Amino acid sequence: MQKEDLRIVFMGTPEFAVGTLKALVDGGYNVVAVVTQPDKPVGRHAEIREPDVKVYAKAHNIPVLQPVKMKDENFLEELRSYKADIQVVVAYRMLPEVVWAMPRFGTFNVHAALLPQYRGAAPINWAIMNGETVTGVTTFFLDHDIDTGRIIQQKEFIIPDDADLEYVYDGLMNLGAEIAVETLDSIIKGNGHVETMQQSDMITDEKVLHNAPKLYKDNCKIDWHQPLKSIYDFIRGLSPVPGAWADVLMPNGNMVEMKFYKTCKTNISSGDNTVGSFVKEKKHCYIACADCLLELISIQPAGKKRMDALAFANGIR
Repeated sequence: MQKEDLRIVFMGTPEFAVGTLKALVDGGYNVVAVVTQPDKPVGRHAEIREPDVKVYAKAHNIPVLQPVKMKDENFLEELRSYKADIQVVVAYRMLPEVVWAMPRFGTFNVHAALLPQYRGAAPINWAIMNGETVTGVTTFFLDHDIDTGRIIQQKEFIIPDDADLEYVYDGLMNLGAEIAVETLDSIIKGNGHVETMQQSDMITDEKVLHNAPKLYKDNCKIDWHQPLKSIYDFIRGLSPVPGAWADVLMPNGNMVEMKFYKTCKTNISSGDNTVGSFVKEKKHCYIACADCLLELISIQPAGKKRMDALAFANGIR
């Protein structure tokens, strides 16, 4: 089988998925259609925005399907009409069996973690938030449960101690495109067959599994009673979006809600400072954690723009 003969339907929505779609198109693979989320209103003026994947597909004359419901008969009929041999999914929604079982070679997903670790909607964030030094990407065949299917390939990615979400996101987007191409090549070489591994065989009693649930405001809140290193990792795993936040005790006794984008670790003891309080010493700003002071570099007080922490401190009356 040649790659031009393999009919591929690609499913994805955000910029992260575009990296893989572009790699397939540039590599000469036969992408016959794209499935993505419906257009949606964004911003204060509710302007209708097309998903990044749709924008790319339109620019390359690839048919686009945008179902509201995945089990809608009209959508299923149209999807069948493309006679896909395989479906490739990157950063999309959960698929019903009638969809993922449709192609003769099945459907595989590119997941931004080393499964079975970090199953869920926000694997990149949670890996950084938990202080992991290594993450990666996994291709696996979809089955009935979320992120539990048979693993095809994995690639590791090193997380530097000072890396934020943006750095790891970009790295995994490129690595995800690479592993998707390699997975397709393996499937083509095997005429639709490829060796896989059950995730259950990779789980031991000694191995603690971490999940990656969807991010909401509540689970993006900082607990200042945690050690400095845990808070530092938590902040960089949510920077620049959606942003870690917390209430901060100011020197005048007021509480101010703010987001945190860039911080630095220190070995300075928090001493007698109240946990979660704002501390300014000369040209440096800190927050008192359970053990040490966390230096603030870039923050965003509620109702204001993102700013330098020292500029904020100098503006306090």
